[in-house]
This record gives sequence, structure tokens and C-alpha cells, in this order.
Amino acid sequence: MNKKLRKAVIAGNWKMNKTRSEAKSLIEELKPLVANADCDIVVCVPFTNLETALDASKGSNIKVGAQNCHFEKSGAFTGEISADMLVEMGVEYVVIGHSERRQYFGETDVTVNKRTRAAIDAGLTVILCVGEMLEDRELAITDELVAMQTKIALNGVSKNELSKIIIAYEPVWAIGTGKTATSAQANEVCAVIRTTIEKIYDKAAADAMTIQYGGSMNAANAAELVAQPDVDGGLIGGASLKASDFAVIIDAASK
Repeated sequence: MNKKLRKAVIAGNWKMNKTRSEAKSLIEELKPLVANADCDIVVCVPFTNLETALDASKGSNIKVGAQNCHFEKSGAFTGEISADMLVEMGVEYVVIGHSERRQYFGETDVTVNKRTRAAIDAGLTVILCVGEMLEDRELAITDELVAMQTKIALNGVSKNELSKIIIAYEPVWAIGTGKTATSAQANEVCAVIRTTIEKIYDKAAADAMTIQYGGSMNAANAAELVAQPDVDGGLIGGASLKASDFAVIIDAASK
């Protein structure tokens, strides 16, 4: 991390976990553990938990995010939620382009761009996910693929609007598998993303961009990962479902 240039952000992605009562309990347990954190904290919860999470986190340093939004404001899109609906509730963040959305629900680079645009226009901060499959890494095309995903996702996004973007590098082969990139591998790809931002915009934009690592970061490896110069926090899956583990990661990012 380089806190002189950019924010450190730890975001929990709860995925399809926790009932409303469980969500309230988890946030209440988390609040005193992270009250003095020196990084931004976000919990990205299922749609059904958003109101509960907003109420439970009120007055704390924990912000609330959703896990997706649609690119249209309204219409015949059964099962979808618009960015405006999230903003009206008080939600501040949204995850866009997570590998599970790409893998299971037909998300493409183009729809990621459209959702990103809609979220920014509504006033949300986007946690924009990019990352490679195992076969991509084995073919040694990680850098090219991640750069392409970043460029397409940011198509039409101005330099001024980058303040509403956080990029999360999540190697798909390390999501929910227990595998994790080494700290050097994580930093290398985060640096590629930063270089891509510099090429699209300029060095100042690249220096200011918060780039998280999102591949099975946990309480045991967080300190080593966030110590890397281009890793500015994490998008945390399983470890965000336990307050004590999540707090350890937040503490690592606070140093």
C-alpha cells in the first residue's frame, strides 16, 4: 500500500450468505473491532440484507455495498435491481463484474462497462473486478487479458470519474478454492492494472487508483499481501463472514 497516494480499502463480499438476523449480528460484532481502523471498510451484502446492514452500520465507519446492479434505470428486467434503487436506500458501493457473475450469469466485458457507467451516473462507488482463469495464467496471457478487461470496463469513464472506481484484481483460480496468488504475483498484476490506467489516463490517475487483491485473502496472509506497494487492500470473500477474521485483515490494512 501507499497511503500517501491513495486510500486503502477492505471490502467484504458476503456472496449469497447470511439471513437478516445473521447480518445484524455480524455487523454488531464487527463494529467495536474495527472502530479505530485506518482504512475504508465496506460490507457488500445480499440485496435482502441491505436495509438491515444500513441500519446496523449507522453511525459507524462501516459502509454498505451491493453485489451487482443493472445498467437500465427501470423496465422489464425481472430479478434485477437498478443503481438508482440502491442509492435511494443509502447504499454507497456496488461490486461490478465479479468472476462469479461472469462465470455463472453471462456477464461480459461489455455488460460490465454498461453496469459501471450506470452505477457511476447514479453516484455509486464501483468495485470493479477483473482477473484471469487458470488456463489464461498457464498460457501466460494474464497481463494482456487483465489489461483488456480494464480498458473495456473503463470505456467512456472520464479521469474525474475515476474517483468513483476501485479496481479489484481477482484471479478466478483463487476464488473460493483456498488457493491464493503469492504476494509477488498479486503485486505484479496489480502493477499491470496501474500501468494500464496510466496508459489510458496519466500517471496521476494511476497513482491515485485504489487496486485491491481479491483472491482468497484471509487473516493469515493479509499482512503480507497489503505490504506490497501496488496492493491497496482486498475484496474479501469467506473471511469477511467471521468478524474476528475480517477484523484482522482490516488491522493489517490499517498499519
